[in-house]
Amino acid sequence: MSNMSPNKNPMPEQAPDVRNKNFSEVALGYSPEMAMDEAKRCLNCKNKPCVSGCPVNVRIPEFVALVAEGKFAEAAAVVKSTNNLPAICGRVCPQENQCERQCVRGKKGEPVAIGRLERFVADYVMEHGEQAAEVSAANGHKVAVVGSGPAGLSCAGDLAKRGYAVTVFEALHTPGGVLVYGIPEFRLPKALVRKEIATVENLGVEILTNTVIGKSITLDELLEEEGFEAVFVASGAGLPNFQKIPGENLLGVYSANEFLTRINLMKAYDFPQHATPIKVGRVAAVIGGGNVAMDAARCAKRMGAETVYIVYRRSDAELPARAEEVHHAKEEGILFRLLTNPTQIIGDEQGRVKAMEVVEMELGEPDASGRRRPVKKPGSEYTLDVDTVIIAIGNSPNPLIKATTPGLECQCWGGIVADEETGKTSREAVYAGGDAVTGAATVILAMGAGKKAAAAIHEYIQNKEK
Repeated sequence: MSNMSPNKNPMPEQAPDVRNKNFSEVALGYSPEMAMDEAKRCLNCKNKPCVSGCPVNVRIPEFVALVAEGKFAEAAAVVKSTNNLPAICGRVCPQENQCERQCVRGKKGEPVAIGRLERFVADYVMEHGEQAAEVSAANGHKVAVVGSGPAGLSCAGDLAKRGYAVTVFEALHTPGGVLVYGIPEFRLPKALVRKEIATVENLGVEILTNTVIGKSITLDELLEEEGFEAVFVASGAGLPNFQKIPGENLLGVYSANEFLTRINLMKAYDFPQHATPIKVGRVAAVIGGGNVAMDAARCAKRMGAETVYIVYRRSDAELPARAEEVHHAKEEGILFRLLTNPTQIIGDEQGRVKAMEVVEMELGEPDASGRRRPVKKPGSEYTLDVDTVIIAIGNSPNPLIKATTPGLECQCWGGIVADEETGKTSREAVYAGGDAVTGAATVILAMGAGKKAAAAIHEYIQNKEK
């Protein structure tokens, strides 16, 4: 029986030496036959452990069973009943740490490829047309959402389905947040993001771009003058962190945020058809080991850098990026300098980057996070010749909302303090979730926070009415 295979159906992909020169999607998706074959590996367990591993509680065995029968549109409808952005989640969720980690099939082989099946059904209905989601009649209540990234879109979609008039305020000129400025085209095609956002708009959600909350209008003005009864703050984490080493202000040093925004949102890879240039040089070094570092390194390679290093202070085992991203980066020729930390960036007479001094590290005792703390190896400094340095060591929330909202309690590092189950903040009628609360995390965790906040806002407004 084919459904007893211990391994997933492999994902068809572009060849590494072809794809590292283009921005087309790396993973090509399952065919209907592959999807049905993969779905038949599901054991349809009674207690559904996979569902508890999903932050938006997709009814996984139910949709997978429908895929096995070839009922792809029905399967997509089941997914969409709890997940407003399935084509995105199927591509960028760390399924291996969530639903698939809980899969019983994974105990004696590989888990069911839940993420790939989610992507397949979402893409299928995008191509073949889908039924519109059911929306309750308008209930006369207005809610504002700040930010059109995954948390904001998830909250807005859920509230619109319950009959609320929802307006999303987006600071940039294009909706999508990190989905459009942060994640590269070759992992998440932007035409697909636009389609997913359109399905949220079709629920009746209005998205206003070029509106910076805290600058164009404050939270208090939304609540007191614009007639919104509640606000969900999902403004993300767009403020880059730096290492605070000498030379970070030289020409040729980028934050990963700026580097990726120029390439993804401003389409620097299509210069001069799009008016955003970017200079990558011959040798680029990316500092950091997360998904953002992998994205930046793989973009630098595609933008023409001959050599691209990932410089990370811990070992392979501690790399925070998804295993799949690390695997793809290595296949594409990215060189990993692990247990290595930069000490300074060196410039030429014109103030441009010409080299980076690094030091070798070894792992000492575990730190507060439980990971072994990297310690410098004395006398192991050496120099790498580089033209470009990209710093990808995380982002913090934008301080604008904190600065313009009196009484909004925040963490010392800038995250908004919000209840984990409801998103409630220290301010009446103000809720928050996603990276603005947690700091940079995953798309699906942000969506889970958006869902919880939508339910809590609904309850708050209903109770207030009583």
